[in-house]
Order: sequence, then structure tokens, then C-alpha cells
Amino acid sequence: MNISTKPYFIRALYEWCLDNGYTPYLAVWVNEHTRVPKQFVKDEQIVLSISTTATKDLLIDNEWISFHARFGGVSHEIWIPVGHVLSIFAKETGEGMGFEIEKWQPENVADTLPDTPATNDETPKKKVLKLVK
Repeated sequence: MNISTKPYFIRALYEWCLDNGYTPYLAVWVNEHTRVPKQFVKDEQIVLSISTTATKDLLIDNEWISFHARFGGVSHEIWIPVGHVLSIFAKETGEGMGFEIEKWQPENVADTLPDTPATNDETPKKKVLKLVK
């Protein structure tokens, strides 16, 4: 199995933005496997700053992009499958690179994010609480 070039391009363009004093931004396609604040999602997409001042503990590996960020003063843990990145670009110039969506699917239920429904459809399942006596 070949590893995608996408995470390597994302990391390279992130470094290029920082080296040139630009603010790196990601445009991301959002589904049930993407953990972002849902109130900021429009048309299944969100644009996020991944600058050093906007994120904490940023990690861009070959499968996931994760970090902590504040939205409206509230800290959120962000998890983005690399395949869901639509583009990475410099806010100041718009220079960057666009990508095709590579829909992430868990190989098994254990691979899903915590508190994320393990479904293959686009509609998250409603959670049901049980009363235990």
C-alpha cells in the first residue's frame, strides 16, 4: 500500500507559510468523522487557522491533523482526517494547494474518534441514554 503524498504536501506548505511569515489556513470537508465545532461549519466545510498562535499541540501525521484551538473563548480538541483537507493556503496571499477529498472510513469500530458515531452513512446516529439502577 502506498502512502498518500497529501500529508507531505500539507506539512511542506505549512512550513513554507511559517518561513514566509504567512498565516497557514486549512479548508476542510466535514462529516461525522471530523471533530470541529459544528456551529462554525457551513455547507459541510470549515476554514481553520493552523498558525502557531491559533493552535496548541498541532500534529500533522499521515492519517490525522489534530490540535487544540479556541472558538469564542472555548477550547476545542480538533481532529481532521488528512483526506478531508480541501486545501492549505496562506491567508495573506491565497497561495497554496487544493486537494481532492479522500473520504476517511474506519476499518473497524475501535478506529472511530471518541464520541463519534461508527457509521458509514452521512447522518450521525442519535445517542440514547439508559437509566441504570
